[in-house]
Amino acid sequence: MTQSSTPPKTAKPGWYGRLRAALSRRVTGLERTEKRVVFVTVDIVLTAFAYCATLALLGDPLGRILGGWVGVLTLSLLLIMTAVTSVILKIPNIRLNAYDAKGIGWVGVLSGISAVIAAALHRIASAPLDPSTFVVFGLFLFVLLAASRLVMLELLISFYRMQGKRCRVLIYGAGTTGMQLARALITHDKIEPVAFVDDNPSLQNLTIAGLPVLRPVDIEAIAAERKVERVLLAMPSLSRPKQTQIARRLQAQGLDVQALPSFSQLIGQEPLIEKLVPLSPARLMGRAVVDRQTDRAAREFAGRAVMVTGGGGSIGSELCRQVLTCAPRKLVIFELSELALYETEKALAPLAQDAGVELVAVLGSITESRLVRHAIETHRVEVVLHAAAYKHVTLVEQNPLVGLANNVLGTWTLAREAERAGCERFVLVSSDKAVRPTNVMGASKRLAELVVQDLAARSNRTIFSMVRFGNVIGSSGSVIPLFKDQIARGGPVTVTHRDVTRFFMTVEEAVSLVLVAGSMAEGGEVYVLDMGNPVRIWGLAEHLISEHGYTLRSEDNPDGDIDIVEIGLKPGEKLHEELIIGEGHLTTRHEKIFCVREAALSEIEVASAIRSLREALATGNSDAAAAVAARWVEGYRRAAAAEPLRG
Repeated sequence: MTQSSTPPKTAKPGWYGRLRAALSRRVTGLERTEKRVVFVTVDIVLTAFAYCATLALLGDPLGRILGGWVGVLTLSLLLIMTAVTSVILKIPNIRLNAYDAKGIGWVGVLSGISAVIAAALHRIASAPLDPSTFVVFGLFLFVLLAASRLVMLELLISFYRMQGKRCRVLIYGAGTTGMQLARALITHDKIEPVAFVDDNPSLQNLTIAGLPVLRPVDIEAIAAERKVERVLLAMPSLSRPKQTQIARRLQAQGLDVQALPSFSQLIGQEPLIEKLVPLSPARLMGRAVVDRQTDRAAREFAGRAVMVTGGGGSIGSELCRQVLTCAPRKLVIFELSELALYETEKALAPLAQDAGVELVAVLGSITESRLVRHAIETHRVEVVLHAAAYKHVTLVEQNPLVGLANNVLGTWTLAREAERAGCERFVLVSSDKAVRPTNVMGASKRLAELVVQDLAARSNRTIFSMVRFGNVIGSSGSVIPLFKDQIARGGPVTVTHRDVTRFFMTVEEAVSLVLVAGSMAEGGEVYVLDMGNPVRIWGLAEHLISEHGYTLRSEDNPDGDIDIVEIGLKPGEKLHEELIIGEGHLTTRHEKIFCVREAALSEIEVASAIRSLREALATGNSDAAAAVAARWVEGYRRAAAAEPLRG
């Protein structure tokens, strides 16, 4: 038996359905002027009915008053003057879904005026009635007019419902904003509010704006019973994190969620969360602004061709900006990321033009010796500031071969080509994670330092130096951007350990000191920047939450906006970082720069390390690569798992 491919025919609506649909389209499609005419007509008809009914109910001689032309004229004048008064009071202009106490009040005023007009017309027509008659007429007319608005509103809603399926929504929040939203949606042709939910127990089980107020804990059952498709958060006064938390809970139940902004936000009087002004890094860390003292650096870089590797990164781009203020002859930006290089060149081009500096963008990897040699020789580079590195601890831990290739072999290639070309200075930007490292990234940076130290010991033409410092606020590897993103999403803020500490410095200050240290180097120095006291990351998270205008959720404050969650140290992470290998350091002529003399490898040892590392990379053997780092880097051991929490 074959199956027919013909789709089933949909039954056409009967004459009654077509009539309802046509009537619905006609009523909902009325122009504003037509709607006003309808309202005025209803007022006239109800006034006539109230007048006649009042006279009949009170036993007045209805036939005598309306039997002659005087009665007809009296009633006609009453209806005309009532209609004119209604228009003057702009009662027909009030939308049905916006009818409130004020609109009812204007209906009361119209009823009172109509009663006074009726009394005056009767006196003029020499047919006075007892004053109580007109009082009853006014009250009766008021009830009819007010009830007519409610009836017309219900009819209009039913006509809208005839037009098709409407999205059924639940309004979260039965306050002023929620009530206004419900009234605005009552006659919406696509949206139908079905109920409120509110956390306030005093509002629950009440009926507001014609909708019941239910409990938020019952949302899942309410949504299933009332076929709710979307929840509208009408709580603009609630903090952004709490709104986000509610939204996540509702989305987990399969509901679409939308939030209504506050009215002050809508008119521009209150900035939205996305317009928060970033905090000053110096203020965030409680660190005083340091005089850069870059006069010596300016003299060393002025009129020279300077190449900055990793120029598209946070540190590299700031190096480029500050080098431009030193009036070099040429600035070469060497960067692996096409997007980062494009953005940096675009940002620096106006500054370079104003300073009269030639700006060159070189796209590629520092591990490509031919490209590095070509860039240095073509642009006659005299100073190399080497900031290119893979520095995300977790990512490098997961990709050790790539991290070691870029950070160690890349540094070796770049430094060797700089020495061969006779560059005047080579400055390696290093990290505090190179000190007794527990992760691949730190080990790779220490190996890079050892490579540069070896070349420094053998070079007669190039001055090699290294500058070591901790975290830079706002850089791609810093926790600050992560915390800000987590706060913007409503939390929680994640911290690896309650007691973990890190050194921090602003990018402007760090780069300034790198330039000063590089300019004072005489060969082979390892400079360490004064990072101040280590910062407790948990306290930094608390500070950021407070600075963004939110409160911390804790056992003492369970109603707070955002909580902090301890997630444990990741593989290779230390509880506390260090800046110096060994003991002691020497002061320099800059109060924020110290010089340390540390043990170095011999030329043969460095050559052996490089050869072994290249063999491991050629075979893709990550264990062999890690073994190279473990052999030559003091204190390094590759972490197999996260260090246990100590609390």
